[in-house]
Amino acid sequence: MAITKHIDTVLQHAGTAPFNPETGTAPVPLPPMRASTVRFENLAALEKAQRTKAAGGRATTYGRMGMDTHAALEQVFAQLEGGTHAYLASSGMAAMTMVMLALCSAGDHALISDCVYGPMRELDDAVLKRMNISVTYFAAGEDLDALVQPNTTLLYVESPGSLLFEMLDMGAMAAVAQRHGLVLATDNTWGSGYIYRPLTLGAQVSVIAGTKYVGGHSDLMLGAVVTHDEAIAKKLNRTQYAMGYSISADDAWLALRGVRTMPIRMAQHARHALQVCEFFKHRPETVRLFHPAWPEDPGHALWQRDCTGSNGMLSIELRLSPAAARVFVDELELFGIGFSWGGYESLVQLVSPKDLAHHRYWGEGENALVRLHIGLESPQDIIADLTQALEKAAAVKG
Repeated sequence: MAITKHIDTVLQHAGTAPFNPETGTAPVPLPPMRASTVRFENLAALEKAQRTKAAGGRATTYGRMGMDTHAALEQVFAQLEGGTHAYLASSGMAAMTMVMLALCSAGDHALISDCVYGPMRELDDAVLKRMNISVTYFAAGEDLDALVQPNTTLLYVESPGSLLFEMLDMGAMAAVAQRHGLVLATDNTWGSGYIYRPLTLGAQVSVIAGTKYVGGHSDLMLGAVVTHDEAIAKKLNRTQYAMGYSISADDAWLALRGVRTMPIRMAQHARHALQVCEFFKHRPETVRLFHPAWPEDPGHALWQRDCTGSNGMLSIELRLSPAAARVFVDELELFGIGFSWGGYESLVQLVSPKDLAHHRYWGEGENALVRLHIGLESPQDIIADLTQALEKAAAVKG
């Protein structure tokens, strides 16, 4: 009788070390396999590996492409996302760069949602423009058909969006891409393949910063690109190899370790975040909550339709002056001030008006926006910390 394997089960058994054929023993986790040089038993073995790689398959001819530990992690990303091919990068930003350079050539045009991760705009300004790749940023609800140009090749989005967690209709985006022969790629770091699977909704490429929930312990940098399209896989494969992408065996091992507990960590983050939303709902400083799992969020219906869970990310628009907002952030004791998220700890970021200016979902106004990652600490302690910081902020004059 075949056993139907839920993704939770798959994650517990992925990357398990094989048994030694002589002793019949094995460690549970696959050890980190470090290598710069790969030896071949004979020329026939080398030539077989070269043919496999040339055809777009997974074959190691040099240590830069990684050994068994890397192959196991690639398989995990593919299984998470429902893809057939996964390519590793040294960070989420490096994974985004891989996609842009693999799928766009000089003279091409890309449509990019205005809610994408902020450094994408730096990639645009520093690299894409210099390579004569043009970009148009769009807001959800715009007529994308009207924005497509004769040289448009790529539709790149992030859902939920960065900073404000705006839900995009991935199915509608896929329909636009199909009508115009575009590749639809999405940043799925928020969902990490576990609570949101855009490849099943019509996207052809999914990008994940494994630095976040996959790693889960704030101790590694990692990116991945996943696809189920053979033609796209060949482009990604060539670009990854040509640009010298590589990650350390230790980081691959740490990601394999972290992803096993992602199901229970993510669920706990999500429960805590909803409790914090409930707290802010009753605070006089609160203007608006941005969290798609929160019933009052405008994207809640899309979240219910397309997602199977949530995480610890939320943002709050607060009726605080700039000075009071700074006091609020500085007075938090359990929250570290930092740009990342997805680890076990709580983090806070005071979002600058400059960064918000790109997001038409925000609108206008002078209220403060604070982004929180709600960690695995006791939610009662987190709420007590938020309460005392808000009280100190309220004492600020002006």
